[in-house]
Amino acid sequence: MKYKLFFKELIKDTLSAAFMLFKIMIPVSIAVKILQETGAIEYIGIALSPLMRIVGLPGEMGLVWGTCIITNLFGGILAFLTLAPPFHLTVAQTTTLCLMMLVAHTFPIELQIAKKAGIKLMTMLFFRMGFAFLMALVLNLIYTIFDVLQEPSVITFKKQIIVDTSLQSWIVGELKNYGIILLFIFSLLFLTKFLKTIGVIDIITKLLSPVLRFMGIGEGVTTIAIIGLTLGVVYGGVLIINESKSKKLDKRDIFYCMALMGLCHSLIEDTILMLALGAHYSGVLIARLLFSFLIIIVIVKFTKALPEKVFAKYFLAKTNIVK
Repeated sequence: MKYKLFFKELIKDTLSAAFMLFKIMIPVSIAVKILQETGAIEYIGIALSPLMRIVGLPGEMGLVWGTCIITNLFGGILAFLTLAPPFHLTVAQTTTLCLMMLVAHTFPIELQIAKKAGIKLMTMLFFRMGFAFLMALVLNLIYTIFDVLQEPSVITFKKQIIVDTSLQSWIVGELKNYGIILLFIFSLLFLTKFLKTIGVIDIITKLLSPVLRFMGIGEGVTTIAIIGLTLGVVYGGVLIINESKSKKLDKRDIFYCMALMGLCHSLIEDTILMLALGAHYSGVLIARLLFSFLIIIVIVKFTKALPEKVFAKYFLAKTNIVK
């Protein structure tokens, strides 16, 4: 009976989380497809070009970052493979651009997830874009001052694996993605529940709590932060929303956790993708981790002193799910 109840609750939680996620993803995916087809994303790239020059990149790379922000990391990769070769970017330049792509991408979906988790959408938008730019600026200065990684970058990413962008292919791809996401959510929730049952979550929490506590993040979101760092904002956000239904999570911890995941997530998969574009691990992995941790420490120090009403006004969405 316990097993039946376990799987009954698991399936219920999976369908609930997937339904919530698909309600966001489906209309957003359609809207993004329209933007792609109408060429509207190009204007965003043009608007970003001055920022790219400030961080030592050709202004044309604004289209790469803009595409990444509006679509996803793979959309940005496709734009990079199309636009970057004629500019003969150095490893330092490629790493700087890839760092910006890693921090700020898939905004239409990921910002909605953050909002659903209780974070003010515009705050998260400026937070991720602003710090993506700041990280890139500092990284470019370091590479320039010490004159490192100035050799031409080598792209090993195989362009052939990117499928065509026809409407039929897009629809089939989206349906496949939704199926994969459904299975992924089921597996993620199963693993989380199972690890809780056998006590592994408690062990992980005890081991990592000192690190997160040093950063100012409470133990209640330790597991979620780990999921976000390794798998991504969407799955970390889904866990926050799901966990909040069964227990009370601190509002500030939710913001700090989502902020950390926003700056630094999918550490394994996304890092490998950027390395295949010619980026260097010093920027897309080490610097990203260090910058993210330092930023969160500063943000926590600054916001801990804010009164609850002030914090809620500037950082939390009105529809915050946490009571």
